[in-house]
Amino acid sequence: MPVDVVAPFPWLSALATVVLMVQLPMVAVLLSRLVRGPFRRPPLGPAQPTPDQLGTVSVVVPTLNEAERLRPCLEGLTQQSYELREILVVDSRSTDGTQAVVEDYQASDPRLRLLEDEPLPPGWIGRPWALDYGFRHTASASTWVLGIDADTQPQPGLIAALAGAMERDGYDLVSLAPRFILKQPGEFWLQPALLMTLVYRFGPAGSLSDSPQRVMANGQCFMVRRSLLDQLGGYQLASASFCDDVTLARCAAAQGAKVGFWDGSRLLKVRMYESMADTWQEWGRSLDLKDAAPATQIWWDWWFLAWVQGAPWVLVPSLWILKLGGGADWSLTLQLLLVVNLALLVIRLGMQAAIASAYDIKGAPGAWAFWLSPLADLAAVARIGLSSWRRPTQWRGRTYAAMESAK
Repeated sequence: MPVDVVAPFPWLSALATVVLMVQLPMVAVLLSRLVRGPFRRPPLGPAQPTPDQLGTVSVVVPTLNEAERLRPCLEGLTQQSYELREILVVDSRSTDGTQAVVEDYQASDPRLRLLEDEPLPPGWIGRPWALDYGFRHTASASTWVLGIDADTQPQPGLIAALAGAMERDGYDLVSLAPRFILKQPGEFWLQPALLMTLVYRFGPAGSLSDSPQRVMANGQCFMVRRSLLDQLGGYQLASASFCDDVTLARCAAAQGAKVGFWDGSRLLKVRMYESMADTWQEWGRSLDLKDAAPATQIWWDWWFLAWVQGAPWVLVPSLWILKLGGGADWSLTLQLLLVVNLALLVIRLGMQAAIASAYDIKGAPGAWAFWLSPLADLAAVARIGLSSWRRPTQWRGRTYAAMESAK
């Protein structure tokens, strides 16, 4: 007499239905952001200055023990043309010879000035304080104030191109996404996965933002109209923020300023950290952007990343093993869940190819690990979650007492 075979896991289809109900709306959000990619603003290219740009830009470079990384930055800045009025290096009493490096360049370029900021006031983070101090010492005749990080390598034509495009298109504040210089395999494995968390949350560089609270920015190259910075009260609004760039950009957008985040990979290179461990520790703890957003947005974004960037790496192998094992009723719901998550992995691999232009890959040692970076997605999502729980107490060589979030 035939015996009916009962699937040992009848609850799996119900669980798959619940997962799909959670995941599908988030997939729709992701697609709505990524679909902007083909229509985004193209990467900014180098430009020659025009006569009306003469002396319109003041540059502020905050430094604290940057002697080992500062020379390429100053080299790139001193090669900019007559649109650059002055370069103000604001040093926070470095002890590694940073000021001597500045003085070397100062001897050959009169546009370069070395300032030492005042002691850090209560409630301020070091970087926005140095930028604010520098801004208040810039020439009032300058139209633009450009904040540049010491670890960047500005390329010829950067400032003229940025100022010209902003003036032409009526922008008040624009920051640029750089081309990253990585060296070790561990960096190439982890860093692009962390970068992808930003692309998934805010779309590709050069695409328009949905609202002021979805504005993205990068303080490594951050140009703002001087009149707007005056109106905002300098960096006061971002004084206690570990992501002062995003905080200030969102405040400006909320007040009606035209704000952009563009692809600057042809004009700006950066060597941010020296190892995978530094990348995990230093960059990972600010990528949640918790100082620039309410808690609901922070945790929604992490939940979103968990389902569209992290979960497919768990669900696809689990479902595939289940299917091959034949130990469950392989329902239409389970099949649909597998297809959706396979599609998310295909999108992820396609995005890895899309961001390749943001890296100096050719000839770089360890570059082969770049193509394995999607396998670091679970670690990247976990890092965003860990960072979201608490604010840093140490940053760029300084220790801070616990303070309230800027938001």
